[in-house]
Amino acid sequence: MSDHSADIDAGLGTFERLLSLWVALAIAAGLALGSLFPSVFGWLASLELASVNLPVAVLIWAMVYPMMVGIDFGALTDVGRKPKGLVITVVVNWMIKPFTMAALGVLFFEHIFAPWIDPQTASEYLAGVILLGAAPCTAMVFVWSNLVRGDANYTLVQVSVNDVIMVFAFAPIVAFLLGVTDITVPWNTLLLSVVLYILLPLVAGVITRRHLIGQGGDIAVDAFRDKLRPTSIGGLLLTVVLLFGFQAQVILSQPLNILLIAIPLLIQTYGIFFIAYGTARLWKVPFEVAAPCALIGTSNFFELAVAVAISLFGLGSGAALATVVGVLVEVPVMLSLVAFANRTRGWFS
Repeated sequence: MSDHSADIDAGLGTFERLLSLWVALAIAAGLALGSLFPSVFGWLASLELASVNLPVAVLIWAMVYPMMVGIDFGALTDVGRKPKGLVITVVVNWMIKPFTMAALGVLFFEHIFAPWIDPQTASEYLAGVILLGAAPCTAMVFVWSNLVRGDANYTLVQVSVNDVIMVFAFAPIVAFLLGVTDITVPWNTLLLSVVLYILLPLVAGVITRRHLIGQGGDIAVDAFRDKLRPTSIGGLLLTVVLLFGFQAQVILSQPLNILLIAIPLLIQTYGIFFIAYGTARLWKVPFEVAAPCALIGTSNFFELAVAVAISLFGLGSGAALATVVGVLVEVPVMLSLVAFANRTRGWFS
């Protein structure tokens, strides 16, 4: 381990170093609570606007806000002088990821898993994973970037570029891969998510940063973000409890189907990460740009995928179930990749 990696680990408290354990316990708590109190979680799940669950949105907002405090608008101009991370993000997210996800879906659901899944269900599962593959992350990537001490300014630009491309490319790519011509992008979900997860926390972060700079400069900003770190991690754990609690009945009643859907999603997630991370290393991209760059491509905009799956195929469809499994798989897998990135920080100059 490099000296810098050791410094990063030393800067983490015991609670953060054991984050994977706490997430495992949060998953178990979500499954248990969701089974014991289904009506409570049903009510929490019903609190949504434009297919965006409001309790989860509040928790994600709490996780994203500390990173937004670190955004320095004066440094955003530097991003244009370091375009490699943006190039990797765009190529991986829009020229590779949707198509590898579709290929894996066909391989597993129409061939390898054919003895266990009927053709209609297989086609719905395939549709669900394609929707996930075509929707790169908007919100949670700020959390992953924060956990690897990524460049907050660069991450904001990468996510913003993805969102602009998504407005124009999501529907055509999904229509092409699904062979469905009447894809209707739920603009209310897309716009509300951007406002909730980027615009509002960014405005709050800018106001907070200006206040802190006036009080004590960059030192005050760093101290404030360190103070909020436990709140951010707590928000992540509560999000895990809610997500698994919402789907506890489905997970416990259909464990085999959940496993079958998870397998190609896991292969896709790890594969896309290593394509982006390896490319960034070969291209000598700095770690604080390379790690978030790889994590953006790996993570998914699950609100958009779930909303489109429900509108196209129905709430009880295999497509909707597949997008939900994507949500459940994402948090534990992303944490494992965050841990890997932090351990391999020394690979980058």
